[in-house]
Amino acid sequence: MQGIAAYLQVMDWSDLPIFLAIARTGQLAKAAQSLQIDATTAGRRLRRLEQAVGERLFEQGPDGQTLTPAGERLLTHARAMERAAAAIGEREAGGPVRGTVRVSVSEGFGSWFVGRHLGSLADAHPDLSVDLVASSGFLNPTRRETDVAVLLARPRRGPLLTRKLADYGLRLYASHDYLAVHGMPTAAEQLREHRLIGYVPDILYAPELRYLDEIPGAPAPQLRSSSINAQHRMTAAGAGIAVLPCFIGDGDPELERVLPELAIRRSFWLVTHEETRHFAPVAAFTDWLGALVAQHRGELTG
Repeated sequence: MQGIAAYLQVMDWSDLPIFLAIARTGQLAKAAQSLQIDATTAGRRLRRLEQAVGERLFEQGPDGQTLTPAGERLLTHARAMERAAAAIGEREAGGPVRGTVRVSVSEGFGSWFVGRHLGSLADAHPDLSVDLVASSGFLNPTRRETDVAVLLARPRRGPLLTRKLADYGLRLYASHDYLAVHGMPTAAEQLREHRLIGYVPDILYAPELRYLDEIPGAPAPQLRSSSINAQHRMTAAGAGIAVLPCFIGDGDPELERVLPELAIRRSFWLVTHEETRHFAPVAAFTDWLGALVAQHRGELTG
């Protein structure tokens, strides 16, 4: 068995792009598609790489390919080589950013804010591809599941670079139709007379989502969803009153604030792995997002 350390001395560079693509996508077919080759060729090159290393690099699971410990070790070296090659290419080509950056954000922030503006990044960097993972839950930068993450709390450990991206505000919202039928509450105690919408409490993916705990007298929500977009749709349809980020609630003309004196504050934290801070796609995205948030700070804070 040659081993990774020995392989790196005589490596075939042409095999690393397929390895990196599988590690990023978790699927052989998707990796082949991203490299514009057929899956049979991708599989053959992966087997050739594993034979050269002398160890299995991926395990096949129900959801696709997952890295083995040997694969994790090779990934560290492969990404370092990829960053070095990208830096050399950018200097030689005068600086255009090429490659792919994967970004993990909360569902609401990704759908209502980042996604709405992402075209401007693509206009500025035509050769940059962005995988926007906007879901209930986050990918983990420490485990290299994502290049960039926007989290609701600052990570306490791991080889990560973290900075506060922005504070954002949340308020109670209801639709005009709902308020026309049920009336506008004038005190927090009156919320007990209304139907509330919120998260499913036992499957919250972050404790920062326990918004209703901070509103005195608020009853438990009757209509619950793990999706902030589903909560918004229920609210817009007149099903009840919900706590929504201001960039969602104020962005929907069918909604209006309820008890506007009640405001909740949270923060977004921008997180990258310390080894990717000089990777041009990562830097391009984080610089763009930082400037975007500064430009729209009032929309976020409400």
